[in-house]
Amino acid sequence: MLITVGPKGQNGPMNIADIATRDHLEIDVGTRMGKVRAEFENGNPKGIIVTDDGEYEGVISERQVLQSHVEDDAKVAALLKPSRSAPAPTVDRDEDVRETARILIEGNAKIAPVFENGDLWGVITDDAVLEAVLENLSAITVADVYTAEPITVTEDDGVGKVINQLRENGISRLPVRNENGYLTGMVTTHDIADFVIRENERMTQGDRVGDNERMLDVPVYDIMNSPVETIESAATVQTAVETMLEFDYAGLVVTPADDERQIDGVITKTDVLRALTYTEEEQMDVQITNISQLGSMSRADVVESIESVVDKYAKMQVQHAHVRFHEHKEKLRGQPLIRCQIRLRTNKGQLAGSGEGYGADSAFRVALDKLERNVLELKGITSDEEYRGQLLRKLNEI
Repeated sequence: MLITVGPKGQNGPMNIADIATRDHLEIDVGTRMGKVRAEFENGNPKGIIVTDDGEYEGVISERQVLQSHVEDDAKVAALLKPSRSAPAPTVDRDEDVRETARILIEGNAKIAPVFENGDLWGVITDDAVLEAVLENLSAITVADVYTAEPITVTEDDGVGKVINQLRENGISRLPVRNENGYLTGMVTTHDIADFVIRENERMTQGDRVGDNERMLDVPVYDIMNSPVETIESAATVQTAVETMLEFDYAGLVVTPADDERQIDGVITKTDVLRALTYTEEEQMDVQITNISQLGSMSRADVVESIESVVDKYAKMQVQHAHVRFHEHKEKLRGQPLIRCQIRLRTNKGQLAGSGEGYGADSAFRVALDKLERNVLELKGITSDEEYRGQLLRKLNEI
């Protein structure tokens, strides 16, 4: 469903001139990483703008810092170096909200630099965009945008497993289940960062090698948030966003109306931002997260490949497609190991395919193959159900 994001009482596009802000943290590429980690610990910012002699270089997020192995004495430049080949994402101060949401999504970011007349002016955050369009979100429900069948962990899983799940899937939160499969908590990258910082402050230098291993074995039960804020799929997206903004949460667990212990899915601010980018164009609407990792592929290649799979099930109509690339540190002959996830929102429900390969093209092909198998399987199941329905109707006529 397309969300109208024009100004109040108008149909024209809303721009970000009035919602962008100059209130942000800014550091130089020569700053020590220890200071960066302290900034996230003390202020919990959405992100930190990095400059080099006053010129914009990039944005550092808490998740990026958490997932890096850069020492405290290293410079910020060491963290940015792997991505310097990709163009730095920028937003013009007069950009419209829909395009700004797309830039945040494709950059996998909560904050983006805002430029005016070619100069760094300030920043725009995901919260500012959502607050600006809040009244427009009453027309759609959580069921229209949430992610079904999310990845979860159990209370007894160790912190090490949680970190691996977050890294491998490029996500920032995981619902936690007990031994009966019921929802009992939520664990986020911020929870892990707090835990690691607290433990490192307690340890002496000599203790760290052994204690670092033990930290990874600490059960997620010890660091998760509980109880968890939940929402029903029939609720409006406006209600979901208001809840997230009120409690400063980036996501909520979606549960059935009759049992808040069951996990139907997760809705995040990112899911809502992605919905803002939906268009009414005839061509399939495809959103790509971490688009800088596409390599030799183009957006047109990605769209055409997904359409070729979708066309194999004529009765399935795709409302939106999301492709996410996540780069691992491992390389083979210079090609990074990349995980690709493809998720379709269709009139037949949500379908997905994921895979890994060296280079974006290889990873995308593996994910596309799995998606195709899932599409064909759904087509077969639906055909069987239609046949059984026809047979039952004929039997009833006897």
